[in-house]
Amino acid sequence: MTQQEPKSLLQSLVRSRGWSYTEAAKEFRRYGRLLAEELDDGDYRTADVSEPTWRRWTGGRQRRMPNGPAPRILERMFPGRSVQELLGPPPVAVTLRPAPNERDIAMTARNAAAHAGNAASAHLPDMTLDQIDDDVRSLAVAYDTTDPGTAFRDCNRLLLDIQNKLERTLRPRQEERLYLAAGMLTSLLSVAAFDLAALGPAVQFARTSAMYGQTIEHGPLQAYAHGVLAYLAYWDSQPSSALRHIKLAMSFGGVGDMGRVRLHAIEARTFAHLGRPRESARAIQAALEPGSGLRDELHDSGGEFAFHPPRAAMSHAATYLVLRDSKHAEESAMHALRLLAQEATPDRPVQMQVTVDLARARLLRGELDGVDDALGPVFQTSAEWRTIGLVDRVSKLRMELARSETARAHLGKEVEERIEEFVALAAARPLPGGGPLPIGL
Repeated sequence: MTQQEPKSLLQSLVRSRGWSYTEAAKEFRRYGRLLAEELDDGDYRTADVSEPTWRRWTGGRQRRMPNGPAPRILERMFPGRSVQELLGPPPVAVTLRPAPNERDIAMTARNAAAHAGNAASAHLPDMTLDQIDDDVRSLAVAYDTTDPGTAFRDCNRLLLDIQNKLERTLRPRQEERLYLAAGMLTSLLSVAAFDLAALGPAVQFARTSAMYGQTIEHGPLQAYAHGVLAYLAYWDSQPSSALRHIKLAMSFGGVGDMGRVRLHAIEARTFAHLGRPRESARAIQAALEPGSGLRDELHDSGGEFAFHPPRAAMSHAATYLVLRDSKHAEESAMHALRLLAQEATPDRPVQMQVTVDLARARLLRGELDGVDDALGPVFQTSAEWRTIGLVDRVSKLRMELARSETARAHLGKEVEERIEEFVALAAARPLPGGGPLPIGL
């Protein structure tokens, strides 16, 4: 039986792919989920098409634009075609023509050469990309000594410039470099948003970074972004979700020793929040094991992406506090402070965070002498540097003081009042309900 002529371009394209309605609907749902991840829009995630609707579309009987999100999904399923074209009549069949002559062939060759020339001209100077790489790494290195508000604005400006440049090049290698730079910047923006206690945007920036990494199949970038998503998840009291993210992060290839240590440190904190001390201790031990010398271009670029021994020790101290292991918490905090003191920029906010952890460890042990002295430099931290990590630590110290009559009597009400003033003047605010212990990354 001879098949009828297609009633629409959509029907023609579907026939060429050999799709039944069931297969077409499956593809429709799949592209809807992809768009949901890109656009962070739940309407796309649940999008579906019934068989009568599909028959109407393919049969050329759709007289008006379909309701959203169908048009965008159809255009993603059939790139280069608008929904109006897809639902409209198929192209008129072309009658047979004589074979092209030499003039036609020469014209085709000239058109191809012109197109290649245009593509070759759509690129950026390599020096421009080198400068972008330098700028991204400079922002990462400077993050530890730049207040989060300024860092956020600087990263955002550079990200907008990179997104503009992505529209000016057609060279795959240049696009790959720009996507990597964009992914690194969105990771930094996630960290800055987190420091400013904007947890929702922090999650969105981290997801964007992971998608940039997926676009260029860059394992270290995806691992870093999912590591961020892991600790943001248990900050949001979702340790099980955090564990899923960290397991996914560990599945990516190409991650060097420093990235491996970072992921094990986050894994240890995750298990601590899940109340699984054995797994937590095993993850800490894995982080302490010597590496194989493997490096990667992201974690070894330095600054905020690095995870040197001082930062690892800070993270372990905070993990031990979650486990209520005051002895190891104090040892790790002291080790971190000794390592930080050897660096060129002492008295940074990151040093203040571990100082509070040291005070909390001593308070947990009932060793009250020195707690007040440890808090002295913390209270001198300027308002723009009082990030969520520092503010939440100080707030938890205050709650622990309130629960301990002995500590309260020894340290006096003055310390509680200074903590209250410290939090009131901070750029960030503690999370409602206290929130889980910060990771200290």
